Amino acid sequence: MASLRKIKKDIEYLLTEVISDCWTYLYFNEGRNEDKIAEIINDAIDLRNDLFKRIDHYDRKNARKTFQEINSDLLKGVDELFVRVSKLNEAK
Repeated sequence: MASLRKIKKDIEYLLTEVISDCWTYLYFNEGRNEDKIAEIINDAIDLRNDLFKRIDHYDRKNARKTFQEINSDLLKGVDELFVRVSKLNEAK
């Protein structure tokens, strides 16, 4: 099992990249889809907070399974957020 510190750093890195892409989108597309981008950013923050809460209060008896689920949810969530940003970019 990876250390909790490494898992938290991975979460921070991936979700910061999503938010960075959102800010880049806003920079190049002033005034377009600002409410949708704000929603994506809020969803990224909610995902981060949910994952951190699950890490901080994990079941010690089933730690391996819990962290596999957290990792899976992280990757699915980040992929979904990137897809949402990409769809906004394609809709020009």
